[in-house]
Formats: sequence, structure tokens, C-alpha cells
Amino acid sequence: MSLIPRTTFPAKPLAGAIALAFLALLAGGALFSLAFEASRDESGAFAAFDAYLWRVARFTLLQALLSTLLSVGLALPVARALHAHQHFIGRAFILRLFALPLALPALVAVLGITSIYGRAGFIAKTAHYFDFGFTPDIYGLTGILLAHVFFNLPLAVRLLLAGLDSIPPDYWKLSAQLGMGSGSRFRLIEWPAIARSLPGIMGLVFMLCVTSFTIVLTLGGGPRATTLEVAIYQALHYDFDIGRAVALTLTQLALTLAILFLFRLTGRPTEEGFSLAITTRRYEKLRPGERLIDLSVILLAFLFVALPIAGMVISGLVADFGRLFSERSVWRAIATSLILGGAAALLSVILSLALVAAREAVASGRKMGRKQSFFERGLDTGASLILVVPPIIIGAGWFILLRHFADPFDFAPWMVISVNAAMAMPFAVRLLRPTWDTESARHNRLCAQLGISGWTRLRLVDWPVLRRPLSVAFAFAMALSLGDLGTIALFGSDAVQTLPYLLLQRMGSYRTLDAAGLALILGVLSLGLMMLADRGSQASPRKEERP
Repeated sequence: MSLIPRTTFPAKPLAGAIALAFLALLAGGALFSLAFEASRDESGAFAAFDAYLWRVARFTLLQALLSTLLSVGLALPVARALHAHQHFIGRAFILRLFALPLALPALVAVLGITSIYGRAGFIAKTAHYFDFGFTPDIYGLTGILLAHVFFNLPLAVRLLLAGLDSIPPDYWKLSAQLGMGSGSRFRLIEWPAIARSLPGIMGLVFMLCVTSFTIVLTLGGGPRATTLEVAIYQALHYDFDIGRAVALTLTQLALTLAILFLFRLTGRPTEEGFSLAITTRRYEKLRPGERLIDLSVILLAFLFVALPIAGMVISGLVADFGRLFSERSVWRAIATSLILGGAAALLSVILSLALVAAREAVASGRKMGRKQSFFERGLDTGASLILVVPPIIIGAGWFILLRHFADPFDFAPWMVISVNAAMAMPFAVRLLRPTWDTESARHNRLCAQLGISGWTRLRLVDWPVLRRPLSVAFAFAMALSLGDLGTIALFGSDAVQTLPYLLLQRMGSYRTLDAAGLALILGVLSLGLMMLADRGSQASPRKEERP
């Protein structure tokens, strides 16, 4: 029988229930709005299921499939090469560089890509200098694939490295003793380890490409290169065609649910891919030809990731920051981004902590042998279920619903804060839950015996331990919110502008230098927060003194 009295727990399940209600209201309200709107004008909604919608749906799947095949297919030789050269100079730096695309806002990375591959980019200028007469055109499917590979190839490499690192060292020792060549090592040793995580990696990359909004919005080449999420934005923002927006949103929701179901069947990639500690020892001696090929593959992958980042920095430094910082709109956008991002991060951390604490409290109060209740399962998976409904669907549903009561643009700050907080919760929960569960297991009985509870326990017992993961979760959630364009693209106006929204406006008006300067500001803010989060997550916790 537990020594912890049940009377110490009512506040925690209540807080968890409030957090679940927030998520249910946010996603459920959007879905209700779409269903209600479709029932009001069934003919208009059904009429929108036309050739245009199916063409957009086909392109959505096509670009996601091609992006996945390119990203994972190119990541395989890179991961093999990096794993084969454990003591390669600069290997740790390359792995850290491969983490940067995950931290960069999509809009910032797009500007970096155009600075290298665009019509006025580095490659075009080099070709013109040598009179090659070559002008690249990255708008359309080509640009979308290029940007998706830039984002997802580093992610796939790190996840594949985790699979290769799971190979027992004895396998490498045996392969060296038998004198296996590169082909035999790949077929007999590497491929079985890769194959276990490959379906999960491909499913993850495919899902990221299907729900890609900013990349397609900026690099799409018009109606022939439009995905469902961009079409939803266009239907509401430009045409205000509610029937078409409903049809597109329902199609996107059905597609997302189907992909998530298949993704669950394939399994998830191992998460050690985000670690830099690859310690597997290799015993074979590579031939000079193999070594040259591996180093060439590593160099090409490094240049592919590093050049757009360098291009973004160089283009941003050329901008007239004196004039930019003299503009009121820029300072207002920076302040708005920081305020909305900070509020979203704070809300995300509070709700995530409520879910984590409630789940642990309910689990502790459950009798041995009894199954989880529906409420406990909701606390366990509630934060992740919000990923079923992409931000653009939530934004579209609430935009359609709010227009019946007031001007939807008046609710821009609240929608940005709510949606961004909800989207950061799965990550915040994963950061907070291990620490909370560990410390609760250590201190619950002692606190119950001493009568320490409430704010006193939070101040004396929980806060010293939770301070670091809470700070990391806050920085990570704020960085995600700073770079978000999905919600503000629907609700943004001249009255409420964030840095991504202002950046998109400057890009649309062909003010390239201004856009590059704003991208550099946004990139520095986001990367700074990500570095704080990464540094906090890797710092060693304070050792407790033994009595």
C-alpha cells in the first residue's frame, strides 16, 4: 500500500485535465468549425472536390515521396562514410553542423538556399563570370526538393548513424579478421542494422514533407507546385473561398491521419541519432580508393549543408542594418515575435508540466495490477495527439469559426500563442517527464511523511531539480515559435506582424537585401535559443550529496 495519501493529489489531476481540455478545445474547435461549415453549404464543399483539389493532393504526395527518397537515399552513403571514419578531423564539427538545419526557421533557410542556387545566387554568378550561360531556376518542384533535402538529409544522417552505432563491436572485429570488402560489410553487417530503422526514418521524413508549408509557399512555382496546406492558405487569404478551404482542409486531415497510421505501423527511428557520441570501434583498414570515395562524399554533404548557411550569413551582413533598425516596423516585429514567442513558450511549459505531474500522480495512485484509465492514457499521449492536426488546419478552422463573431484578425495574438504553445508541447513533455518521474519516485514518500506539499514542496524540492529542464523546454519552445509562419500567415496583418511575417512581406515586394537582413536577425535569435537549449540539455546535473 502506498504511503502517499490520495488527498495530496487532487490539484495535479485537475491541472492535467485543464491542459487536456485546452488541447481538445484547440483541435476540436477547429474540426467542429470545418464540419459545421461543410454542413451549412454541402453543395459548395462537395463542389470544391474537383480536379484542382486532386491535382494539389497528388502533388503533395509526389513532392513528399521524391523528397523522402532523395533525402534518405543520399543520407545512406554519408552516414556510412561518417561511421567508417571515427577519427576523421572535423567529424564532430560536421555532426554539429548537421544539427543547424533543425534549428533554423524554414524561411531563413530558404533565403540561404536562394543565395546559392537562385537566379542571382552564387552558382548563377559564377556561371556568368565564366560565360557558361547557365541560369538556375529553383522555383517549382526543383526548389521544393532542394530545400527539403537540405532540411532532412542531416536529420536522416544522424538517425542512420544511430542505427550503425547499435552494431556490436565484435561484428567489426570479425569482419576485419575475415578481410571483408565494402560490399560484404554493407550487405552482411550494416544493412541489417539500417533496415531496422529505415522505415521509421522514411516515415518521419515523409510526414515532415507532407506538412511542409513555408518551403512550398516561398519556392512553389504557382498552381502546378502547390500543396494542400498552401492551397488552404491561398483559399482563405486571397480568394476567401470558404467551401474550397473546407474541402482542402478535410483532405489534408484525412491524408495526415492516414500517414500517421502508416507511420505507426513502420515504427519510429531510434532517438540516439541526436547524440554526438558515436563510440563504435572499427577494426578494418580501408583501401585508398574507399577512403577517397568516403571523404569525397563527406565533403559534398558538408558543402551542401554549409553553403546555404554561409550564404544566408553573407547576404544578411550586406543588408543596411542602420536603415533596418531605424524602421519602426522592424522593431515592432522583433518585439511582437519575442512577446508572442515568450508567451507561447511559457504557456507550453506550464501545460506540459501539468500533464507530466498529473500523469505521474494518477499512475502513483493506481493500484498494482490495474490497467490505465482513459484519463491516464489521455495524460500520457495527449500532448502528442495534437500533432495529428497540423497548425494550418487548426488556424483554418478557427479562422472560419471566428469570422462569425468578429474580425478574425483581431484574434491574431491569441491564436499564434495558443497554436505555437500546443505544437511545442510534445517536445516539452519529453524534456520534462524523465526528470519529474525520477524525482517524484525519490521524494514522494519522504515529502508525504514530512507533510511537505504545495508551493513549499515546489520551492524546496521540485524547483532545484526542474529548473534546468524547464529552462531548456522554454528556450526550445520559444525558438520554434519565433520561426513559425503557419498561423501568422493566416491571422497576420499590418497591426500584428512577427519577424517571419515581415520577412515574407519584404520577399514578396522584392526587397531582397531587407529580407536577407531580417533573415539574419531571425536566424541569430532562433539559433541562440537553440544553443541555450542544447547547452542546458547536455550540462551535467548537480550531484546530490548522500546523507
